[in-house]
Amino acid sequence: MVYFNYLTNPFNPNKGRISKALSGKQTVWQIVKEQKIDLTRPTVCLVDGVAKLRKDWNITLHQKSVVSFVALPLGGGGGKSSNPLQVVLTVALIVATVYTGGAVGAAYGAVWGGVAAAAVSVGGGILINTFVPTPKASLNGMTSSSLTQSPTYSLQAQGNQARLGNPIPVIYGRHLIYPDFASQPYYKYIDNEQYVYQLHCIGQGEYDVEQIRIEDTPISSFEEINCQIIKPGEKNTLFNEDVVTSTEVSGQELLLDKICGPFILNPSETKINQIEIDVAFQRGCYYANDDGSMSNKTINWTIEVRAIDDYDAPYGEWYTLGNETITSNNHNAMYKTYTYDVPQGRYEVRATRTDTKDTSSRAGHEIRWASCKGYVVSEKDYGNVTLLAITMRATDNLSQRSSRMVNCIVTRRLKKWHPLSGWTVSAEPTCSIAWALADILKASYGADLRDKSIDIQALYNLDQTWSARGDTFNGVFDSKLTVYEALSRTARVGRAIPFIQGGIVRFVRDEPKNIPVALFGPRNIVKNSLSIQYVMPSEDTADSVCVQYFSEKTWKTSEIVGSFEGSSSDKTATVELFGCTNKDQALREATYMALANRYRRRIVNFTTELEGLVPSYGDLIAITHDMAKWGQGGEVTEKKGLTLSLSEPVKFEEGQTHYLALRKKNGSLSGPFVVTPGALTTEVVLSEEPDIDILTGTDAERTHFAFGTADKWSVLARVTGIHPRSTKVEITAVIEDSRVHQ
Repeated sequence: MVYFNYLTNPFNPNKGRISKALSGKQTVWQIVKEQKIDLTRPTVCLVDGVAKLRKDWNITLHQKSVVSFVALPLGGGGGKSSNPLQVVLTVALIVATVYTGGAVGAAYGAVWGGVAAAAVSVGGGILINTFVPTPKASLNGMTSSSLTQSPTYSLQAQGNQARLGNPIPVIYGRHLIYPDFASQPYYKYIDNEQYVYQLHCIGQGEYDVEQIRIEDTPISSFEEINCQIIKPGEKNTLFNEDVVTSTEVSGQELLLDKICGPFILNPSETKINQIEIDVAFQRGCYYANDDGSMSNKTINWTIEVRAIDDYDAPYGEWYTLGNETITSNNHNAMYKTYTYDVPQGRYEVRATRTDTKDTSSRAGHEIRWASCKGYVVSEKDYGNVTLLAITMRATDNLSQRSSRMVNCIVTRRLKKWHPLSGWTVSAEPTCSIAWALADILKASYGADLRDKSIDIQALYNLDQTWSARGDTFNGVFDSKLTVYEALSRTARVGRAIPFIQGGIVRFVRDEPKNIPVALFGPRNIVKNSLSIQYVMPSEDTADSVCVQYFSEKTWKTSEIVGSFEGSSSDKTATVELFGCTNKDQALREATYMALANRYRRRIVNFTTELEGLVPSYGDLIAITHDMAKWGQGGEVTEKKGLTLSLSEPVKFEEGQTHYLALRKKNGSLSGPFVVTPGALTTEVVLSEEPDIDILTGTDAERTHFAFGTADKWSVLARVTGIHPRSTKVEITAVIEDSRVHQ
């Protein structure tokens, strides 16, 4: 008997799991065919916990073998698991590593892994950052799967448009946007004046609307414009926006005994209860007399409708909707809209003229069918989005182009969390990086996670840091991308990265740290596993960084160069920092990237035992090793008062203060403590009683030590990768340099 498991959702194994006991001899391929495993998705096969390549799937399985198939997420981008209606973010939280690494290892390991310095060639030079990845995303947020350019960040695409099939935008912080059309705009004529009706979608969630503008002019300067902000759950009271317009009706001239149409008005499975007919008299309606005066002329026409079913088959007779007439001596163009109530249904419409057209050059006697509209009967529910309804009266102030250049300056409203009170009851306007990250993880258009899967306390702590520094995130997500990419872009503005540990999404910021969380030395580093990589600079290595950001003053792309003493301005790398709109913040990040590129170029890699799971990504660790001359290490063999006997002899340098650090039972670090020489080369005397129980016996592993001068008792490094390897753990770290944070 073979035990079979099929996990279609690795993030919720209980919900997306199929388990069976299969009788008889089986091969992996037989199970794939009989159990209908979907191999169009990335799928990992585990036999008794060991991953098997497809070339090995022909083996006959032993009795009581456990065979598991794990379907990995596609992560958006047009695959079969993608939902084109999902806004901005793919719901599946991508199983990936911070830079690269095995997906299965990331799913079942302790922490997302990382690799050593990945050099990125950007405009002007080569730039590396071994801790926080160098920004690669363009300001317009475009990806290979984007259908249209961003109307926010692309000058060529700025303007209001109906971006069918594209995500509904999600905005964080304060930003200028050109809102998309939530429904197709339409026109009607009242007293021979044209009115435009537009419904815009500002974005998912709730917003404070600071200003509404036509291009660069506030909307208050246009008396002919009325508007309404529609918050989530509210209704549009300005006009009925669910209107269909016949594309076939486009200015046809109506003539006697010549039927124009019929044209189907509303799509299948829709019902309308009102029809509007727009007619145009482009030459006016008049007769010019010999003395130059204008005489009246009359035009008559008829509108007819017939009910049809969803298959376009008529089930009623034609009947007259309206017999209309107009008499005028006006030689200017005239436009009229006629509104008719009809029983709810689906209709086709036709029109004809009922009098003879005067073709004399003195007469204006022409009528054209300008458009035909139907008002759909529906329950209008746009979900958790903020809308903007606008009516415009066409005047000299408003051209057709400017009517589609409506833009808003908005600030996102988000809930905030506090350790004592929890989440706020109502959302508040904020530019916080932390609560933007929380929304990405919690929202239905994001990862849809619960609080237990998010390190909320870490976000709160980071929010205190970011608020004190003035770091904010102000960005518009209006293209398809994965949750992880959205998290990375947002956190990157705050010099942080997301990672998963123990099934919880956590965040770590690159900031000064002084206290190592663990000590690794010759006694707990696997023999011959320590390696050091020096990322040597070249003639193409950048000395300064130019950050391009979207200015909150001009709402256009600006740039600023960050450098440091001794850097060369002719070796400048250019990067785009999505979500940054503040000049001072852009300068801080540019300088930070330049310093990290200069001073973080030593990567250390080693293997240890399960204590390698003590640190997390970004934690500071102490490494002592004689090979690299990073202090001296060993074990404490005996303790008498403040005198410690060591397993290895240590060397004191004349005129220097020496320190001894001790490893606690939980793997963390105690000290370092000032020490003086003892009677033997294997003895040191502590200046104070340590705060730990020093183990020297044989029933437990003895306490490890690291010894050296103030700057040489160990080297401090930031963890960038943790990879479980059976009973061992491989750690990758970058040697820390305090100058990065200056």
